[in-house]
Amino acid sequence: MWVLSVALVVSLAGALGIVRATQAQLNDVGRIGTLSTVLSPPSANVENILLVGSDSREGADPADSDFASTGPTDTTPGMRSDTLIVVRIDKASGDIALMSIPRDLRVKIGDGEKSAKINSAYGEGPEVLVRTVQRALNIPIHQYMEIDFSGFKTIVDAIGGVNVCVPHASRDKATGFYIGRKGCKLLDGTRSLAYARSRYLEQKIDGKWVMDRTGDTGRGERQREFISTLAKDAVRYLVRNPLQTHVVLDAVTSAMTVNVGLDILETGQKLRVLGTGKTLSYALPVSSEMLNDSFIFRLSRDATPVLAYFAGLGPAPTVEEN
Repeated sequence: MWVLSVALVVSLAGALGIVRATQAQLNDVGRIGTLSTVLSPPSANVENILLVGSDSREGADPADSDFASTGPTDTTPGMRSDTLIVVRIDKASGDIALMSIPRDLRVKIGDGEKSAKINSAYGEGPEVLVRTVQRALNIPIHQYMEIDFSGFKTIVDAIGGVNVCVPHASRDKATGFYIGRKGCKLLDGTRSLAYARSRYLEQKIDGKWVMDRTGDTGRGERQREFISTLAKDAVRYLVRNPLQTHVVLDAVTSAMTVNVGLDILETGQKLRVLGTGKTLSYALPVSSEMLNDSFIFRLSRDATPVLAYFAGLGPAPTVEEN
């Protein structure tokens, strides 16, 4: 979503004659050199990007309205991947597909034999996370992009908010998310983060609050939908407010960290289709169980065709378009 914003910003910046300043801002994007040895070499027909939403509280501001729900580093130490989404780009057609990886998926970490939830791999470094994803799912990861809580909120606020639609009044007491009636509401960065992080969503049906039992699977579906919505709202905002391109670009470049060698402009152009909403969206098929009093997911056999598609070895499984 942030790379799409970069592409749009740069296009408008060119029209406004400020490309030189834009390129200088792009040069400030954080780069992770250690990923060069673990990312897959180019594939013939697909390019996969691992989007990582980090739950790092580093730099969290106690004055933020959501500080109590996100927490400081002393109560939530270390770093985990709060969100993992693989973006598949078809090199021939340019089609885009998104696949969520549940954070509670139990896998072997890195190249070792230790098993744990996949979101814990990030705490050992981005390169361990990439090796873990490639090994567990048997798919190539060619590029890497990362953003933390603060960066997420900054980007949403820079485009004036994102319209989130709900079929019923909805809330999550853990994150502070709340929309009081059926319909769409423009959410700022803080409230958008509360929605994107929601794992205990409740909906008010026939006058009663009912817990959404889809858990992390439903959360992944909402996140993929949110990415598409954010992309579309970014397009609308930048078309209406071209003179704010530098503000959006500042937010994007300060928020993201990528692998060395990733061409942000080229990747942004490839992802522009996200702004049209014409993307395929997949939930990784999993089964659930309890292990040592902890809820976990494991890959199910139904995952085979989805993973074959993301590996570039099979056709696209049937799915409704966003």
